Amino acid sequence: MHGLLRRLFAPRWQHPNPEVRRQALHRLDPDHAEQRKALTALARDSDSAIQLAALLALDDLEGLVVAYPAHQDAPDWHEALRQRLSGRQGQTGLGQREALVARIDDARLLNAVALEGDNLNLRLTALDRLADEQDLIEQACHNGVAAVRHQAADRVASEAGLKQLLKQARRDRQVTRMARERLQALRADAEWEEAQQQQRETLLQQLERHAQSTWEPLYGGRLRHLQREWEQLGQSPSQEQEARYHQAVLTCRKTLHDHETQEQARQEQEQQREATDLTRDQLLEGLEETLEGLRLGNALTAQDIDSLRAQRQLLGQRWQHLSDVHPPSEATRQRYTRALKDYDACIEAWQRWQGVSADVEQALADGDHARLATLLDACRWPDRLTMPALARQAQEALATAPDTAPAQHDAPSLSAYQAELDSFEQLLERGAFKSASRLHQRLKPGIEALQDTEARPLKARLKHLGAQLAELRDWRGFVAGPKREQLCDAIEALANDGYMEEAALDRHHRQLVKEWKSLGDAAANRDLSARFRAASDRIHERLAPWRERLTQERTANLHAREALCEQLETLLDQPAADADPDMLREIRDKARQQWRHHSPVPRDQAEAIGRRFGRIRHRLQTLIDARAEHMADQKKALIADVQALHQDERPLAQRIEHAKQLQQQWRQLGRAPKGEEQTLWKTFRHECDQLFALRDAHKQEQRAQQQQQLDALQTLIDEMDSWQPQDASEHATLDAFVNQATRLEPLPRNRRSDGMQRRLSGIIRARRERLNRLEVASAVTTWQQLMPLMEAHLAADERRLVGEATDDVDAVAVLGEQPLPAAFTDAHHQRNQRRREALPESLEATLQDQLARLRVHLSLLAMGRVRQHDEPLRLAIQVERLNDGLQQERSRAQEVTDVLAGLVALGPMPRTLWVQEVNELDELLTRLARTPPP
Repeated sequence: MHGLLRRLFAPRWQHPNPEVRRQALHRLDPDHAEQRKALTALARDSDSAIQLAALLALDDLEGLVVAYPAHQDAPDWHEALRQRLSGRQGQTGLGQREALVARIDDARLLNAVALEGDNLNLRLTALDRLADEQDLIEQACHNGVAAVRHQAADRVASEAGLKQLLKQARRDRQVTRMARERLQALRADAEWEEAQQQQRETLLQQLERHAQSTWEPLYGGRLRHLQREWEQLGQSPSQEQEARYHQAVLTCRKTLHDHETQEQARQEQEQQREATDLTRDQLLEGLEETLEGLRLGNALTAQDIDSLRAQRQLLGQRWQHLSDVHPPSEATRQRYTRALKDYDACIEAWQRWQGVSADVEQALADGDHARLATLLDACRWPDRLTMPALARQAQEALATAPDTAPAQHDAPSLSAYQAELDSFEQLLERGAFKSASRLHQRLKPGIEALQDTEARPLKARLKHLGAQLAELRDWRGFVAGPKREQLCDAIEALANDGYMEEAALDRHHRQLVKEWKSLGDAAANRDLSARFRAASDRIHERLAPWRERLTQERTANLHAREALCEQLETLLDQPAADADPDMLREIRDKARQQWRHHSPVPRDQAEAIGRRFGRIRHRLQTLIDARAEHMADQKKALIADVQALHQDERPLAQRIEHAKQLQQQWRQLGRAPKGEEQTLWKTFRHECDQLFALRDAHKQEQRAQQQQQLDALQTLIDEMDSWQPQDASEHATLDAFVNQATRLEPLPRNRRSDGMQRRLSGIIRARRERLNRLEVASAVTTWQQLMPLMEAHLAADERRLVGEATDDVDAVAVLGEQPLPAAFTDAHHQRNQRRREALPESLEATLQDQLARLRVHLSLLAMGRVRQHDEPLRLAIQVERLNDGLQQERSRAQEVTDVLAGLVALGPMPRTLWVQEVNELDELLTRLARTPPP
């Protein structure tokens, strides 16, 4: 009961029925406080229409904006909010509306506000909220405010959007120009990016080809040049290009690193070669010194021969090892051969002596001088070699025998003894104790036997040098004693070391033996010798299995070296006619590496296989030198070809292209001989640089000429820009400007020239448009001057239509001194002619149709649009204009003149019909007569 009463006595705006609440809402006054509260409550009503009506009654625009997202599909909500945000309805201030528009995201509502807003800032605020490009294109094409159109057009960025904008923006030429310029800029940027991409791709290809090429003196410089060119490109590379670039650079750097490594290895090899040559020279000096000592000694003994053989064996081992590392020079080889020849002569003489020594001793005991002479002759002892003691005794015995005594030779002279003493002193200075001791033993008897007073200086000097020899002997004994003890301890410790590897054990053992032998007989001791020999024998027993394995390895290395030699000999027996010297050098270097890898080999065969490999290397080097000389001849021919290009009469571009082909041929050729390659390359590069300098000078001249063209065109553009035609007769001036611009073509292709051409085209279009407008205005002015003639024709037509007799209108009488233009003369005569003809029944309808047709044609020329009911006429006129344009192109002024001439020729015209159309015709002609501002 209480609920019913409450409903009966409750205000109607609280009624359950929405229709009742809506009716009550319209009676509420928002200026009344209580009723305003009711409206505020209804603004939160569940019914959408009531809520909208309450908000509108309260003029609560912010409430409308807040509630709009829930009702944005409702047309009445959209329309109400559009009207109030645009300022057409409501009392909301501009600042609040701008703030509310800045909070809206609905594109449809923002488009409406941007199109219909009552303030520029309001429209721009709505435009700023639009993000879809189609909405921006719509605003740029159809907005009624130029600033909004321009700002919307400025935000269109895509190529498709700009094309659409250029196609649809017929209302604002500035929008069209902005779209065209932006589109051209996009295309220019795309062309620039494509050019950058192509340039980057070309650099990548050059860099990749450079990475695949072999090292040359300018390899690093060309790499740095390509890197600088790559870094100077403005466009960022793609990931694939970046990866290709880094891969090519890494390959180039690897080539440079490999060359540096090879160069370092070559320097190390040179250092090793120098060390090897020094060691080889020391070994040869030792053998030569020993042989020289045998020549200067007092008597040759078996110990001297054993020491000589041991030294020869050590020399052979070390010589072969050093030859495997680096071959000796020819002079050193000859020196080595001479030393071996002297060694062989000494050993052969000793062997012959060993064969007859027993018989010589028996014959000497028997006193058989004849047999002694026969045995000594069979021995053929060399004159320069010291004889054994027994042989010397036999020779002395033969010399003292009365029947067999040969003729006495003259005793050595004092000068000869003086020279021998000089040699003795030099040996002491070098520390050659053995040679010096033997020479002292041989010289001492002879010099002491001298009785002359002149020999006293020789004896004194011999005594002094003998004292130095004794001092040297004592010093060697003083040093050698502790050294022998130390060597015995070292070799016994080495023999007891069970953990050392065999190679290291053998190396240390050889070193200790060498040091022991180097002491000679200084501080010699039987016990120490026995200790050293026993420890050495233990080491030999321990190394026996390892030496067996080493022997097998040496045999395998020998077979590998023989196979290598056979392969190289097969290659050298049938060399390719076009063999690349670089490839042959690579074969040589790899053969050296394999030769060193297959080391060591058996000692007795090392020298033979080494000599074989040396001959092969000599043949291979000869072949390399021959091929390198051939490469040098080809490169000299290329240099001659480049030099001939300087006198060639062909265009410079063709000569440059030919020079590049010659450079490519140069890179494909192998290297010339060492030392000549760099000289040839410098000459070739100098000749190419001269050609390229001509190209650069030509390009510089072209750039200067192009700059002059651009400057002249800029001056012409500025002059055209400052020129504004004031009369339709100034077409000749524009044609003169166009001819000057044509004479400056062709222009270089760059951004500046493109921009200048675009500006020039725009200026020409603007000036042609102005001239056309001036021509149209001139035609309209001519028509206005002919209005007395039209009045005369209308008066004559009126008399003719009422049946009165009329004469032809005389243009001269009407216009006076003003001449009748040729375009209107035929129309004037035709009007007079039609007036003389019989009047058709449907004259007024026909004239009305013709007059409407001419009006529609004039409307198209003036405004570009017609009324809806004139659409069929517009289509017919457009078809006729297209057909006429296919046969003969007509300007707008010609069309206006033809239409006006048609108006003159149209008659006889009732004045009522003319009065119906004349006002609209005057309005259209007034629009056509407006001239554009300068």
